[in-house]
Amino acid sequence: MALPDLDTSVGHSFGLEFDGVVIKQITEVTGLKMEQDVIELKQNTSDGKYVIKKLPGRPKAGEVTLTRGLTADQSFEKWIKDSRFGKMGDSRKGGAIIVFDYEGNAIKRYTLVNAWPKSLEIGSLKAGDTSVLTEKVVLTYESMDVA
Repeated sequence: MALPDLDTSVGHSFGLEFDGVVIKQITEVTGLKMEQDVIELKQNTSDGKYVIKKLPGRPKAGEVTLTRGLTADQSFEKWIKDSRFGKMGDSRKGGAIIVFDYEGNAIKRYTLVNAWPKSLEIGSLKAGDTSVLTEKVVLTYESMDVA
């Protein structure tokens, strides 16, 4: 059941799926955007006036950062190792970030094409700290589709 026309979704109900595998315990997704080049067409009209028209250009590749609490799950590390050692056939994956409504129904799907991990960052290790240790993975992707 979709949201009524005037309702909006909240940012805390989302999931992640890559090649059919649901990746759990993601706490934050940042940097998700779709962008393209702009082409400026400069020309003169028939009456001699100078006009600039802006046209859509090529789509740009993007990057998204996924954050989760550090666990024993090795899926990110294996994915990163595959890309570091040139196994790009195994590394490039299709996936989606899915936004859910209050009832758990998918209302928006951001599909990433040929995504692969660019970097892994572990949160700060500090003596006496009681905060959750996190890992951040930056994925680069060739294109994004919204459905």
